[in-house]
This record gives sequence, C-alpha cells and structure tokens, in this order.
Amino acid sequence: MKKLVVFLLCSLFLTGIMSAQEREVKLKIVETSDVHGSYYPYDFIAQRDASGSLARVSSFVKEQRQVYGNGLILLDNGDFLQGQPPAYYYNYMDTVATHVGAEMLDFMGYDAANMGNHDVETGRAVFERWAAQCHFPVLGANIVEEATGKSRFKPYIILEREGVRVAVLGLITPAIPMWLPKGLWAGLRFDDMEQTARRWMKVLREEEHADVVVGLFHAGKDPYLMGGKYRENASVEVARRVPGFDVVLMGHDHVRACMKVANVEGDSVLLVNPASNALTVACVDITLKLGNGKVVGKQVEGMLADVSHLQSDEDFLCRFQPQRDAVQTFVSKRIGRFTETISTRPAYFGPSAFVDLIHELQLEIGDAQISLAAPLSFDTQIAAGDVWVSDMFKLYKYENLLYTMRLTGQEVHDALEMSYSLWTTQMRSPADHLLLLRGERQDASVERASFQYPSYNFDSAAGIRYTVDVTKPAGQRVHIISMVDGTPFDPAKEYRVAVNSYRGNGGGELLTKGAGIPQEALADRIIRSTDKDLRFYLMQYIERKGTVVPRKLNLWKFIPEDWAAEAAKRDYEYLFGK
Repeated sequence: MKKLVVFLLCSLFLTGIMSAQEREVKLKIVETSDVHGSYYPYDFIAQRDASGSLARVSSFVKEQRQVYGNGLILLDNGDFLQGQPPAYYYNYMDTVATHVGAEMLDFMGYDAANMGNHDVETGRAVFERWAAQCHFPVLGANIVEEATGKSRFKPYIILEREGVRVAVLGLITPAIPMWLPKGLWAGLRFDDMEQTARRWMKVLREEEHADVVVGLFHAGKDPYLMGGKYRENASVEVARRVPGFDVVLMGHDHVRACMKVANVEGDSVLLVNPASNALTVACVDITLKLGNGKVVGKQVEGMLADVSHLQSDEDFLCRFQPQRDAVQTFVSKRIGRFTETISTRPAYFGPSAFVDLIHELQLEIGDAQISLAAPLSFDTQIAAGDVWVSDMFKLYKYENLLYTMRLTGQEVHDALEMSYSLWTTQMRSPADHLLLLRGERQDASVERASFQYPSYNFDSAAGIRYTVDVTKPAGQRVHIISMVDGTPFDPAKEYRVAVNSYRGNGGGELLTKGAGIPQEALADRIIRSTDKDLRFYLMQYIERKGTVVPRKLNLWKFIPEDWAAEAAKRDYEYLFGK
C-alpha cells in the first residue's frame, strides 16, 4: 500500500513537470492577394464607392490583432502595383514621393509581401523603388539575377512568434516571359516553382529549423504547361510534390479557394486563395503544442473572411487622404469628348466602336497594315460627352506596350482561327449558342453565364476584310477576303501587324499555339515597340483630336448572318440580362 502511494505521488509530480513544460501557441495568418490598386474604398475609374479596399482590410487586421497580438502574421501575395489609378499614379506620375502602396502596407504592419506578374509588369525601376521603400521584406525566391544566379529578392523570411519559427517562402509563376517585354525585367529569369521549392525547403527545415513552413505563391491551383515550358498555376502541384509545407497561400488566378490536399508523404497541406481586389482575405489558424521546446502537435485550419461589409479604418483614411486627393485630381482631368457612348458588350457579337477605336490607334501608332486587338475588360462603357483620364482605365485596362511584328498572312489567319475557337461555338442549328459559354441564366444555380475562356484573348482584326462561319468546326471558321483597300490578301506574304506586348510575347498562345511561331522566335519578329503603354498614347490621341467620333469599321462579320443575329440576342441576355 505504501509503495502504491509513493508511486501515485511520483506520477502526479512527473505529470506536473510535463504539464509545466507543455504549452499551446496560437497563430493567425492573414493574406491579401491581387489587390490591384484597390487601396481606398473608392473606384477611381467608375467614380463611385467600392466594396473592396485595404482600408477595410485594415479594420479587420486591427480586430484580429486585439485577439492574437504578436501571433498575427500579415502577408501580401502580389499583383499589388497594377489596377486602380492610385497604383498607376504613384508608379509613373509621382515618382518623387514615397509610393503610397509602400506606405500603406507599412502602416498596416505587413510582415512580408510577394512579387506578382503585374508587379513585374510595372518595370524594374518601379517595382524596385516600391520594394526599397517597404519596411519589410519583399519575397521572390525564383526571381533570379542572371549575372549572379542569386535571388533578386529575399527568397524567404523567418518570423519568430512565441518561441515558434515560421518560415515564409515566396514564389511567382515563371510564365512572365510569355506576357511581358524583356525590357521590363531585363537581367532577370524566373525559375520553375517546384524546383525552387525543393531547393529552399531543405534550407528551411534543416538549417533554419522552421516549425511552420508557409508557401506564399503568386500562382493559382489549376496547372497547365504554357509555351511548352512554363508551368503555370502550379501551387497545388508544389504543395503535393514538395513535402514540408504546412500552408500554401495562393493568388494570381482570382479564384477563391480553401482546401486541403495530401502531399507525397501523406501529410495534409492547407491551400487558400482570397481572390482579388481586397474584398476577401484568407485566414489561417495554426495551433501548436510545444513540449520541451519542440512542436509536439500541430493543427492548421483555414477560412475566407469577407471584409467588404466592414467599416473602413478611419485612421487609415485620415493618414492617406492627401494621396487620395492627388489621385482624384489626376483622374479628373478632362482630355476630350466622345460623340457616342461606347461599350465592350457589342464587341462579342461583331465589330464594335470600342475595339475598333483601339484598332485605329494601333494601326496609326504602329505604322501597321493589320491590327489584332481584344476587349480587355469584360463589361465596361464610356459615355458620350466629356472624357476624363479615369475613362482611359476603362478603354485600356493594362499597361501593355504596342509591338509591330512581322507575321505572314497565314500566321494572321491561324491566330484568328484560334481566337474565334476560344470565342465561339460551332452552331448546328439556329437555336444554338453563338458564343462559347459556361452556364446560363436559365439555370437557377448559375448567377450569370460567363465565357469559357478569357475575353482578353478574343482578338479581332482590322486592316483586312473577313468572315467567321460559325457553322464550321474550330480551325475552319475564318475566311479572309482581302486587305481593307480591296487588294488581295496573300497567306505567303509578310505583313506589319500591330499587337499589344502581352500578345506579342506569347500571351494567350494565339501566336505560338495558334499561328505556330516558336516561343523563342517571337522576339525576332518584333520590328518596333513603343516605350510607353498604350493608355498613354490613347490619352494623347484623344487630346490631339479634341472630339472623337467613335465608329464601327465593319470589316468582319459572323455568318450565316441570320443565325448569328438571333443567337446574339439570346447570348446577350445570358451574359448581361435583358
């Protein structure tokens, strides 16, 4: 009996020691991604209040810090420097002041940010100035200086939280050369995500002794091979194939996600993506049990938090009011007048004044014979009357340069074939769709119909006359009749063709997969390039004209016309309502 009492007392004593040594640590990771200039709760393009903004995220972060204190980790996942005019203004117009985007992230207490493809798109002078002004690390493990073979930005950061070492590894989609002119990223290369992750995982686990490893990946979840060599949207692949990640924070594809996958060793990996425009943030709750200074238990859960309903942080708004005023003055400058309202909606059903205005400008600036262009915004319009700088962000969404390229007539034809195969379906009866759609409004489970492929790859052409027979199978729809002046169109002849830099570098694969030009041969086809973005030249053009009369060039049409006309009415309702 005496021995039993002694045993029980010893057991209780040892249990007490073990309990004293064990403790629980709770961490909270909050991620923004693809903010695209949505810094303020205001849309400077539409000139109205906006739901998404860093100002609302700031309110959310303040609430979470009250709960988690130093256990809160705040991260941004790229595509921060492009989109709404505040980004453009501090990228290119006011380059003397500290970039408002850097000041805002510092104000909110971000721990790290990652590079995105649209950040690279601003050019090295812009993104390196912004990164240098941020008082936290900007990451990019697979953005490598060719001269040294070393990462241009910090590959990772180690954050110490209550005795726990949290590693954050930053990666970007390597497909940058498919979209952006080399002059914007001269001297850099973009390595494969999986290979880079394997290299740094060993460092994080074996040398840095990280207790938690977070992947901050500017890449989406549905992988595919682009241009025959770039693995695009490889986040899920990397999470599965490279053991060691606890969490992968995604971005880039603007698709909300919160899911778990098993890696090759059977361990669970959480993946989250808050989509775009600071409407939602990704939240990760990590509970760690520590014993004898080591992690002996770990639980990881995720969710997406809608911040669009929150009140904006008044401290944030007050701090950045002067910068907001400067941007408002910039976008409120009158640059000319349109005699007619133009919209992207008609562009999906035939020639439109909206896209044809871009065609005319491309032909003129590029000294080109043929122009290829697409509606870059799905649904936008510019009203008749005074035109302001803000309207230019509707007319041309991205900071693309203009290329003039050497393409044969056959290559032009084949690029158009691929465009219309992404754009239109094969009609077998007058009751069929004209457009290649996903979902219909008649389906109660679908909010609205949408295109199966992005509309920014729906290139039409100017400088030639042609028809698109939607009763034919893909690859056999386009018939080029002649040049615009009536002279013969020659498939074997080389033409000067104006395209934006996204297309000219292989974006959308219309020139590579469609026209059959090898990716590595595209650069040799470029005759000339502008040194400023097309939006700049559009503003100049409108200011010079004073009054612009938008017009449809009517150089192409869908046939059979009666089938296409009726189908267009139905598809318009599916896309936009009655």
